[in-house]
Parts: sequence; structure tokens; C-alpha cells
Amino acid sequence: MKRQLFAPEHDAFRETVRAFLAREVLPHYAQWEKDGIVSREAWRAAGKQGLLGLAVPEEFGGGGTTDFRYATVLAEEFTRAGTPGLALGLHNDVIGPYLTGLATEEQKRRWLPGFCDGSLITAIAMTEPGAGSDLQGIRTNAEDRGDHWVLNGSKTFISNGILADLVIVVAKTTPEGGSRGLSLLVVERGTAGFERGRNLDKIGQKAQDTAELFFHDVRVPKENLLGEHNGAFGHLMTNLAQERLSIAVSAIAAAEHLLEITTAYVKEREAFGRPLATKQHIRFEIAEMATECAVTRTFVDRCVEDHSDGGLDAVHASMAKWWATELQKRVADRCLQLHGGYGYMSEYPVARAFTDGRIQTIYGGTTEIMKEIIGRSLLS
Repeated sequence: MKRQLFAPEHDAFRETVRAFLAREVLPHYAQWEKDGIVSREAWRAAGKQGLLGLAVPEEFGGGGTTDFRYATVLAEEFTRAGTPGLALGLHNDVIGPYLTGLATEEQKRRWLPGFCDGSLITAIAMTEPGAGSDLQGIRTNAEDRGDHWVLNGSKTFISNGILADLVIVVAKTTPEGGSRGLSLLVVERGTAGFERGRNLDKIGQKAQDTAELFFHDVRVPKENLLGEHNGAFGHLMTNLAQERLSIAVSAIAAAEHLLEITTAYVKEREAFGRPLATKQHIRFEIAEMATECAVTRTFVDRCVEDHSDGGLDAVHASMAKWWATELQKRVADRCLQLHGGYGYMSEYPVARAFTDGRIQTIYGGTTEIMKEIIGRSLLS
């Protein structure tokens, strides 16, 4: 089924992204996986190529477009290349909207040029050792001291945690306010009392730095409050739809790519003197995955179209996120099985996709949380 989502300008952008991957990412990626972190030079190269700040106004060095199809192209190509470590999607699609939508003019002038040229890498710190999706469980707190906040607490599983120069921290600013007493504070690299823990050892996405963050009496200037005081809950809910759609885009791209390479593999691999593709069971497996991918692709593309037009709601974003990521997980498992012993070898793309993709049903809101959001919308 031919996709109707993209125009010629998106196809041209896709070629730009592929050239960037071939030149700046793929030759170095194995080393980044060994190091557990990508190089800052890669971020600066991405900024020079115009891949950062796609939705940031041109006056601050960004691309000036709200067309989410460009972000979709970027996510698809990075997924197909198997290079999640250079987390441009996190930077652009998750954190970018907070800076463009909530920052004051002074904050925009201070942060957005670096955001776009790759000299300021970003992270968002929400998850804590005892609080994930439950915002009411957040214990990191900030005390108002007049002209500044004093921030104390810790965060974990923070993507870009080692590299980040700007960290948007979700902190409790009104102790008795529950989820309505949270604010967003921007903590900058080098601030006294801000410390990073170890680069966490994950089962996949080895090149992507994920860290623990600690805040010990960190003085955060009042001008680093992002958005409204005690308004973090509303800000987070507003931006989660795009984050979840971005994950869904990567998920269906991963599933399609795995299906593509597995289809080629079973045509070539022989068992009992005949290609695997001649076996009815193999054909059924491929047929089922192809159908599931085609149906999911149609829905996700429609969500991208709606989001580009400003019409995607939280419920449909949740549907896209849980369905596409669960499909990715199933397809990865089935494709690895069809590769046999070779599928368990790290040098095979299917093995890396199996471990790299496993996080997809967890971050951005677990599958269970997505179903809860959908169920409440239908039954409340």
C-alpha cells in the first residue's frame, strides 16, 4: 500500500538524513556502543546539518516548521539504521516543545540557539527511584528562597543524563499540592550541587547515555522556572501526546525494517535442502507480520497527519503508542526466532533490534498506563 503522507520536500529531507547517518553516525556507532556514549561532535554535526530544532523558530536558529512529518522522517531513518544512541528525537520531539512553548523570550534567547546548533544537549528528569508514571510520588523538592529555589532530590533512568547541558527537572514546589504542586526547573551544567551518577548499564541502546542525577542544595535562579509555578502537571500532559507519537513512529518503522530483513533472510536460508520461505509455517508468519504492520502503519500515519494539523488528542496518541510498541516487540521476537541461532548473535541487526527495542513499551508511559488512559476516556 503506497503511503500518502509525504510530499517531495520530505523525500528530499530523507535523503539528507540518510547521507548524515552514512557520514557522521554509522562509521562511529560501534565505538559509541563500546564507550556507552556518543560524541559531542556528532551533536554539533547534527546541528550543522539542520537536524536539531526542526520546530524552533528561525530567529533562534531552528527550522521554523511545525510539520511533524519532518520529525517522522528523522525517526524512521534513525530507526532503520539501528542508531538510537544519538537521541535526536528526545531532544527535538520531547524536550523541544517545552522550550518553544513555555520559555520566556529571555530564556529562548539564552537556550534555543545552542539547542539548535548542538552545543546545548538536553534532558528531562521526571522518573525517580520510587516514582515513574505516578507524578504524585515525586519526592524531589524545591524550596522558595526569594530570588532562587533550593533543589534537593534524585532522578534515575534519565536519557542524555551524562551529556546533558540543560536538564528540565520536575520538582515539588508546593508540598501539599500533590501532582498540582509540581513545577519545571531548568538546571544547567556546572551548577553547584548538581551531580551525575553512573552511566547505567542497559540491555540495549548501549550508545545512549542513561544516568542517575542528584541534586544537593542546588541553587536554581528564579529565571530558570519553565512555565507556570505549580503548572508542571498541565505542561507534561500537553506535551506527552507528541512524545508518545514519536515513540509509535519509531516502533512501526522498526517492525517494518525487521520484517524486511527477515523476509530476505528466509528466502536465502535453507533447511533440509530448501529455502525456509518454501515452508508454509514461515509464509504464514511473514503474512501475519506484514498484515499487522500494514494496518498499524495506516493508523500511525493518520496520527502523524492529525498532529501536523494540530488535531491529535492524548487518547489516540496513547493508542498509537501502546499498539505500535507491542507490535514492535512481537515482531522482533518472531523475526529473531526465524533467524534461528544467527538471530542470537550480536552482529546480526535482528539481535540488536531485539534488545534496543525492548524499552519501547516502557518509556513514555507503559502499555498499561496507555490502556488506562484510553479506558478512562471511554468509561468515565
